[in-house]
Amino acid sequence: MRFLFGLVLLSIFGCSMKSVDSQKINGVSFVASGIAIDSSHTKPVASIHANYAAIMPFGFIQDLEHPELFFNSQRQWFGETRAGVKQYIESLRKQNIKIMLKPQIWVSHGAYTGHIDMESDVDWQTFENTYSRFILEFAELAEELQVELFCIGTELDYFIKNRPEYWHNLIETIKEVYKGKLTYAANWDEFKRTPFWNDIDYIGIDAYFPLSDLQTPTIEDCKNGWLMHKPIINKYADSLNKPVLFTEFGYRSVDYTAKEPWKSDRSMTQVNLSAQANATQALFETFWEEPWFSGGFVWKWFHNHDDIGGETNSQFTPQNKPVESIIKSHYQLHN
Repeated sequence: MRFLFGLVLLSIFGCSMKSVDSQKINGVSFVASGIAIDSSHTKPVASIHANYAAIMPFGFIQDLEHPELFFNSQRQWFGETRAGVKQYIESLRKQNIKIMLKPQIWVSHGAYTGHIDMESDVDWQTFENTYSRFILEFAELAEELQVELFCIGTELDYFIKNRPEYWHNLIETIKEVYKGKLTYAANWDEFKRTPFWNDIDYIGIDAYFPLSDLQTPTIEDCKNGWLMHKPIINKYADSLNKPVLFTEFGYRSVDYTAKEPWKSDRSMTQVNLSAQANATQALFETFWEEPWFSGGFVWKWFHNHDDIGGETNSQFTPQNKPVESIIKSHYQLHN
């Protein structure tokens, strides 16, 4: 009797994590533009067998201490506004692509959002009020459009550390508005400090883990680099009984791409397509077969596929580079 009861419990808890993971999320981070999109922009996403796209409306603050967030403005690109987000989602769905809606903050001059830190409690309260309006605006849209997944924030380390109670309350408020799955996009060095994973569905990680100091690391070099990170991620996921989702992953097509993968330094211009391809292949081989791993969103994909990327491009996009075929192959295999 006890044995049978144990099997029932094992079945229940074994399925609790996998129930979210019945199909791998093979995603792209779809960059907003100034125009409405159509099938000419969405078919290239479907052609690599992506089944999800992250749509990313932006709110803007002047600096890391500025307490007011501006969003849904006529001064923004169409794809960053509520109307644009709705149009993008409806267009992508015509290709049977599911959606993660992922509102993000942009700090002027590209300062790191994880360092947003108000100078007073009054400023924190002002910032919290504007952030809540920003997030709830898009949570309501996510519910209206029955979006499959909603991301409540991206790389906001200091904000979460300084105001943990706000985040627990925000999540409860979001759940009153939106009934789908929730995640948060923690930076690669932040996720173990995030206090509210038990309140949401996925442990979301922007997976820019350092893997290799080599100019052109091989696939094996990068897989060896994952040996110091993967067991920690796996153990952490097991401790919470939560699946892991790479809310962002990707590598620039430059020398030393796996050394500090988060870098977007424009002085790094030496194109290295092999380094990008090898690092991406290693990530797929390391994670995509794991039952506790739900998939991820490659950073980043632009609407004008035929005009972007290419073999002289040193940025993150995989478009029209050898790595695009690698992504297509793995997404097809796990679709």
